[in-house]
Amino acid sequence: MFGVVRPCKHVLCGSLFKDWMAHLCGLCLTLRAEHGQAARLVTNYDGLLVSVLVEAQAPELSPRRKAGPCALRGMKTAEVVTAKADGARLAAAASLLLAAGKTRDHVADGDGAYARRLVAAAAGRAASRWDAAGARTGAAVGFDPSVLRDAVARQSVLEAEPGLGLLDLTEPTETAVAAVFAHTAVLAGKEKNRETLAEAGRYFGRLAHLLDAVEDVADDMAAGAFNPLLATGTTPAEARRHADDALHGLRLALADLELDRPRLVRALLDREVRRSVDRVFAAYPPPGPGQQPPYRPGQYPPQGQPPQQWGGHGGGDGGGWIPPNGGGGGGGANFGHRPPGRRPGWPVPCFTGTAVCVTCGVFQPDWSDHHGKDCGDRCWCTRHCDDCCDGCDCCSGCDCDCCDCDCCDGCDCCDCDCGCG
Repeated sequence: MFGVVRPCKHVLCGSLFKDWMAHLCGLCLTLRAEHGQAARLVTNYDGLLVSVLVEAQAPELSPRRKAGPCALRGMKTAEVVTAKADGARLAAAASLLLAAGKTRDHVADGDGAYARRLVAAAAGRAASRWDAAGARTGAAVGFDPSVLRDAVARQSVLEAEPGLGLLDLTEPTETAVAAVFAHTAVLAGKEKNRETLAEAGRYFGRLAHLLDAVEDVADDMAAGAFNPLLATGTTPAEARRHADDALHGLRLALADLELDRPRLVRALLDREVRRSVDRVFAAYPPPGPGQQPPYRPGQYPPQGQPPQQWGGHGGGDGGGWIPPNGGGGGGGANFGHRPPGRRPGWPVPCFTGTAVCVTCGVFQPDWSDHHGKDCGDRCWCTRHCDDCCDGCDCCSGCDCDCCDCDCCDGCDCCDCDCGCG
């Protein structure tokens, strides 16, 4: 998965943030318990959604335990989802299988450092281990790994075919995520949710693929690499329309789900996804009337040619794909600003995203806005919802049991069901 869901202090507070951390740490520790320390490299934000969905449907299937002090949490203890929970195991299986497929794709394309023989060989061996591990864990919870494997293989085939539309290229991702989301209903014993969760997974997969493509446009244009937006001649306005349509469909699907604990699911799959869409497209204002992008479908810049010759400024004519800062989408949905001139992928950006994730933000790369600041500011665990309520103090350190509170006055940081938020 792609890192669409990355909660911050503006979205989660009190018990919701603790629950999110319980699933994140639970996924990381499940990977370690079943497949060793190296498997923790595939820990990612979107993968924990699987664990969250299982708990939301059947809370008794996601028991918690107290984890000991961990350097990645600033030597703090934490309540985490146990490694025996089926939701955490399914999340681990999906993360391993998708990481294996994406790594093999990078090796096959010779992207960046993968063009080096030693790096490619090491990455290939890691991908094989992850694939086998994901298949074992998936089979243990009744999930067929061939669904994800076929989706990854089909993606490469589709990218080589001319004349396809944007949604044709996002289909494998949609299918893969739909299968994983639907299986959470099987694990939870809520078969009535299965079809709705598959629909939610398709929309979420489409959003993940779109946002990843938007973030990568500048780098792909500079490198002459494949990008679905460039390959299909999709303008920023058209891409935003597809994203908004998928977000609307995701919300409708969520509304039809029968969940015992819906709050965290709604906070992550509704509000945080919406914030990610707004954040990624912030550098691409709507185009003016009659304006067209300066490229045609299937057209790519020569290797090393300045991207500015292949896309208009995001703040200028509005029809091109190069944002004003020359980067990939104004901060992105994954882990902050990328260094100039670096293509997403292993080893540096992949390591950076994983390091930021598994250290709860304590590690921050040189180009991060939080680099060099004190530990409390860098670590997500110690940040609180302290500036999203326009001065009210209902969320500062509370447990978000705010059914009797009326001080939020329309803010959305609490995400409770009582209507006061």
